[in-house]
Amino acid sequence: MDLLTQGLLGTAMAQAGAKQQEIRIATGVGFLAGIAADVDILIQSENDPLLNIEFHRHFTHSLFFVPLGALVVALLLWPFLRKRLPFSRLYLFTFLGYCLSGVLDAFTSYGTNLLWPVSDARIALNIISVLDPAFTLILLIVGVIAFRRYSRTMARFGLLLAAVYLSFGWLQLQRAETVAESLIAERGHRAEQLLVKPTLANLVLWRSIYEFDGKFHVDAIRVGLFSEPRIYPGESVDKFVLERDLDGLPGSSVLAQDIARFSHFSSGFLAVRPEQPNVLVDVRYSNLPTTLAPLWGIEINPQQPDQHAQYKLYRDSSSATREKFLKLLLGEHMLD
Repeated sequence: MDLLTQGLLGTAMAQAGAKQQEIRIATGVGFLAGIAADVDILIQSENDPLLNIEFHRHFTHSLFFVPLGALVVALLLWPFLRKRLPFSRLYLFTFLGYCLSGVLDAFTSYGTNLLWPVSDARIALNIISVLDPAFTLILLIVGVIAFRRYSRTMARFGLLLAAVYLSFGWLQLQRAETVAESLIAERGHRAEQLLVKPTLANLVLWRSIYEFDGKFHVDAIRVGLFSEPRIYPGESVDKFVLERDLDGLPGSSVLAQDIARFSHFSSGFLAVRPEQPNVLVDVRYSNLPTTLAPLWGIEINPQQPDQHAQYKLYRDSSSATREKFLKLLLGEHMLD
């Protein structure tokens, strides 16, 4: 998730394990430890454009890295806090602040190497958006109250509320998946793989992507709290198949390896952008849940197989796109 939410979760965890007189120092330590895992965003290379997305949410987010990551943060803070805390208490707070960083990211749909090096699988539970203001606000309000009142009980209450919110996200996911499965059956399709994920900043509007007969089909599904689910049919596109679409590309080439890396990153939801045949996109994400307009992709040049693919962003923040998204979120009727 975003850095603020990661830091606030780390704050709540550290506050929950602090003594009353330690609450305020635990607040700062927990926040810093909570955002420390995202230092992997600095792993970049001018010669390898995909290195950043390959290592973001990688080893620093693994459960097995938590003790070492917390130790690194504690050692960095120790010169500044040695007169205020024993090292054992400092390490406790950094451990508590760091320990759920990867877990929280795994609740989103982006994908997190939570079990590296045991497994290289990118775990994505699709329970919450990568940015969710309601979840962030819960942690912020309770964290501030705990800080002002020196109350670890309030911090623990905040963690309970956060868990309840995530549980609600799981229930909404089950509802959306049920609707998606019914829609697939009504169409006479059989999903070879199905992904249902929340759209940005809410747990009401969901994006459904499924594969059938060599195509990806995307739809928007709205599961309101007090209304019947609503389906907004979307677009479809052929699934990218390396052996068919780039049959002359050597499997050992740099470009083929980059495509494999991007496919792993996107969990195999890979397609050629119809209006740009030299662009492969991650079908999981789009500017609107009913369209295939991508958030990101890679530009490839099959004529130069020993050159790296170029990672590109295609975000659309136009007022027209925002208005369409809001209409879908509010459950309004769409004419097209």
